[in-house]
Formats: sequence, C-alpha cells, structure tokens
Amino acid sequence: MSDDPSRAASRLPGVRWSGIARHGDSRGSFRELWRASAGFELEPRWTGAEDARFVQANLSTSDAGVLRGLHYHRRQLDHWIVASGRAFVALVDVRPALAGQGPAVVETRELAADGTVTIPTGVAHGFLALEPLQLIYLVTNEYDGSDELGFAWDDPAVGVEWPPCPTSAGRPILSERDQRNPSLAQLIERLRP
Repeated sequence: MSDDPSRAASRLPGVRWSGIARHGDSRGSFRELWRASAGFELEPRWTGAEDARFVQANLSTSDAGVLRGLHYHRRQLDHWIVASGRAFVALVDVRPALAGQGPAVVETRELAADGTVTIPTGVAHGFLALEPLQLIYLVTNEYDGSDELGFAWDDPAVGVEWPPCPTSAGRPILSERDQRNPSLAQLIERLRP
C-alpha cells in the first residue's frame, strides 16, 4: 500500500481509493483507466444487481469552485478517475442510517490527477473542484433519471467538513438540482418502505 493518504484503505464497506499509473515520455503520456481482467469485481452487494457491468462512461468538467453533490444511487456503482485538476471528494455512507443502525458515516479525501475512487450503491458522493477539473466516471447503469437522488451538500446533521471554496464569494457554484436537494433525514424518510 502506498504512503499517499489519498490511496489509503477506506473505512466505508465497498469503497476503494486507488490510483492509475501514468507512462510518459517527450511526446506525452498514456494512462490505462480500466481493464476488466485486472480483478475489478463488480459484486452484487456493492452494485445492487446480480449481473452488473460498466455500461456508460462520462467526462465531467468543472471550474474551480463547482460543487456537485451530494448524490445518491440505489442501483448504480460509480468508478471515478481524476483526469486533471484536484477535487475534494466527500462520501457519505447512508446505509447504516437507512437500516436504522446508526448515523451516516462521512469520509473525505483530496484526489489529484490519476487518483480514483470506487463508490458502491448506498454511498452518497460529491466533490468540490479545487481547481479546474476533468473527472471521468464509469457507471453500472445507463442514465435514465430514475435513480438520481441526493441531499443537501451542507446538511449540518451530516457534517461534511468542506474546505474553503476557491471562488471570489467563498461559496460553491451549485446546479439548480443541488440547490433544491432535501436534508438527509428527509431523503431517508422518502426512501424507507
């Protein structure tokens, strides 16, 4: 295991922090982002499906100060790869709270280029772009909007300790959706049978 704290083991079940190798020379560089045979098992308990596989790849670009999240999926595993820039990543394990077995558990890390994180179902996720950011993410469900849930990035009951925002106003830039997200307690109330 690396001494790099961004690559240390996670305390959240199913979450994996890692990195990819960059091979470069005078012409540029090459990075292998994902390989099916590299022991990357998509277990049903982390993906929410028996036959899960990556079915869509996306590239998200964000200016410094953009905050995306906190987003929550019941049927989708995400695998994020920072292509360029730096992001402060916040993960919130909602599974204990949904099961009535304790509060949600927060884990945060800063990821730079070539850093990766695998996020299982039941773990909400968001990031603050600390500088211009390109984030590639592979997902196990094609987007259709039916599994796009979330809660407020600044919910005091969750207590994510976001770093100072790199905008002139000191406030993150949010989508309309993320501005309207409910509290975690409201989301849990909606999700319970």
